[in-house]
Amino acid sequence: MSIAKRRNSISGQFAARTIEMLESPAYRVMSRSAHMVISRVEIELGHHGGNDNDNLPVTKGDFIQYGIYMHSVTPAIREAEALGFWRVKRGRGGNAEHRTPSKFGLTYAYHRNSKRSPATDEWRRIKTGEEAQAIAEAARKVRDRRAVSIGKLATKKRKRKIKAGCGLQTQSGVETRPENENSRVWKPPPQVRGRKPHPLSISRGGIAPGDESSEQGASDQ
Repeated sequence: MSIAKRRNSISGQFAARTIEMLESPAYRVMSRSAHMVISRVEIELGHHGGNDNDNLPVTKGDFIQYGIYMHSVTPAIREAEALGFWRVKRGRGGNAEHRTPSKFGLTYAYHRNSKRSPATDEWRRIKTGEEAQAIAEAARKVRDRRAVSIGKLATKKRKRKIKAGCGLQTQSGVETRPENENSRVWKPPPQVRGRKPHPLSISRGGIAPGDESSEQGASDQ
């Protein structure tokens, strides 16, 4: 009596990762963010029906929506690339009409064109855990020279703009000028002094203005 062999099957789409890769030093030292970015690119390959490897557009917003912290996206992309899990064609930022996303290609992926373009598996070149750890840490720490230069240029422009504003500073929404030794000190205008009133003849025994003639006439009588 023959027993029919039962074939295992996966009903949905899946991304294949060989046991050799899962046991490799490069795979084992990857950070959580690096694991998540390559998973997101695997999802993109599935959305393309297994086509367009090396031409998979994934934006920074796609990575963030998948659950990766914004500040961790770029270091994770560099890390996964340095460890040999994908190739990246850098996109370009800027205005909407000129912006293009980066495009990714998984080095270990099995896709529709695998016979013509088999997996290259660059992760195999890393032989030890110490080597893999050093590569991953260096990739995460490296800084984008272009981004740094743009930041420095923006800082210089901001300083020139402040200087061109003649030192105007804002405090509680009111623009004021900084004080220095040449600043003019505001002084109140001098008070206008009125004419000192003469004492009344009845109240203080004096002679009111205009009464001199009448008093002289009384003495003559």
